[in-house]
Amino acid sequence: MTKISNLHKRWIKNPSYRKAYAESSMEFEIAKEVIQARMKSGLSQEALAERMHTSQSAIARLESGNSLPSLRTLSKFAQATNSQIHIQFKPIKMLKHKIAA
Repeated sequence: MTKISNLHKRWIKNPSYRKAYAESSMEFEIAKEVIQARMKSGLSQEALAERMHTSQSAIARLESGNSLPSLRTLSKFAQATNSQIHIQFKPIKMLKHKIAA
């Protein structure tokens, strides 16, 4: 079975994939954090759904990275996984452009 990380390494070489991935990077990053927090808490999607008073399919959508969850949903998730939300703003690395004299 091919790991998703190996597929990503192969696909990221494709310009259209790279562009789509960059445009969705926030969704993917949140999904990755959500999956890791759920797994660290030792909960299945079904058990987490029960704690959040929602369905397993809603948890699967939350972990899919296809959309941005609301802060309210993330707050419920944090409570259900006995974790806390940490929001951080980082400067974007900018390319330095040489100014022609």
